[in-house]
Amino acid sequence: MEHSAQHAAISAAVAALMPQAKEELTELVAYRSVADPAQYPASECLGAAEWIAAALRAEGFADVALLETPDGTSSVYGHLPGPTGAPTVLLYAHYDVQPPLDEAAWTTPPFSLTERDGRWYGRGAADCKGGVLMHLLALRALRASGGVPVGVKVIVEGSEEQGTSGLEQYAEAHPELLAADAIVVGDTGNFRVGVPTVTAMLRGMAMVRVRVDTLAGNLHSGAFGGAAPDALAALIRMLDSLRAEDGSTTVDGLAADGVWQGTQYPEETFRADAKVLDGVELIGSGTVADRVWARPAVTVLGIDCPPVVGATPSVQARAEALVSLRVPPGTAAGAASDLLAAHLTARAPWGARVEVRPTGEGEAFSADTTSPAYASMATAMRDAYDGAEMAVVGQGGSIPLTSTLHGLYPDAEILLIGLSEPSAQIHAVDESVSPEELERMAVAEALFLQRYAVNAPA
Repeated sequence: MEHSAQHAAISAAVAALMPQAKEELTELVAYRSVADPAQYPASECLGAAEWIAAALRAEGFADVALLETPDGTSSVYGHLPGPTGAPTVLLYAHYDVQPPLDEAAWTTPPFSLTERDGRWYGRGAADCKGGVLMHLLALRALRASGGVPVGVKVIVEGSEEQGTSGLEQYAEAHPELLAADAIVVGDTGNFRVGVPTVTAMLRGMAMVRVRVDTLAGNLHSGAFGGAAPDALAALIRMLDSLRAEDGSTTVDGLAADGVWQGTQYPEETFRADAKVLDGVELIGSGTVADRVWARPAVTVLGIDCPPVVGATPSVQARAEALVSLRVPPGTAAGAASDLLAAHLTARAPWGARVEVRPTGEGEAFSADTTSPAYASMATAMRDAYDGAEMAVVGQGGSIPLTSTLHGLYPDAEILLIGLSEPSAQIHAVDESVSPEELERMAVAEALFLQRYAVNAPA
């Protein structure tokens, strides 16, 4: 494919910056920035936030600040004014990460960026510290190629993975702060390596903790088992009621028949991406795209009960679970949470006492793919990926801030891109990022900013 001089300059600039990007991502991944002080010191998140603030100052951003949000975490903000009359683009990422799970199961330490088989491994390498570097690379390439042609605001969240809505609440209390003509959320990814992708739909999320009590205390299973109501057994029955025989999610009152009209997700491709074991069936009905993008999905994230090692022969007096429910656009997260709580409570056997407590919510989102921003991104991605056409897909995950921004700025065009393609294994052991994807996506973002400066609505 023949490239423009514009593309050649941007591409060369990003390529020259990649060694520095690896060094910086190594520094950023080293912060154990899990936004849960019960697991890691809060100083780890603060250190990551201060690193990003320093990087923005080095790029000439004004008004750089650590915003103290209502959930006790810090979001990093910066503003780079653009030429007179130029549109403003908000770039989003987050620096907090998921816990590493079993650190011993990682091939290399989770908080040490390690190159292996052409990929860079480390917690947050793709989700979403790599997104921070993608934004920095794009801006640096523009500066090296004549300047940044738009006004830029950057917001890097500190608690996205926890779903505690700190930045959403802060944005609602300061609605002028993040106002922009276009918003690029750098927290999704390509359909697969080499396929440039914009995500046009996000499922929302409702998360609850359900607690079941049946006895004043644990009892000897030999002396009391068979008549004493077991809280763990009651909880298991309640959780099982959330799925039909084929594995489809079933929550009383919640529609589960959505159909995805866009790019499809072949079943064999999904099996490979999800690493489904041979002989194990997929769950649910409809196409894979229906199931992961257009319908609700329940997941039991954890259960508090005795581990196998060290367990005693006891009837359990209390059991607790953390349950996540993903919901497609058209269903409010609060309403879904209420339906989930009512369903679980109604399914409690033996008169067991049930307490269901909401712990997090995020609204679904659906974008207008006919907007000028999407047209600019399509041509930018086509150039960055040697003629490959931009795919437009859904995303089963949730980014709660997206719906908040859509509500605050209904005229802003919102695009979701990023580095979390299937091989990245985000939220799992051995998370990684493809440096080639980081390079190409940074080129695409820089080209987008150049073209949106020209094509943005007056």
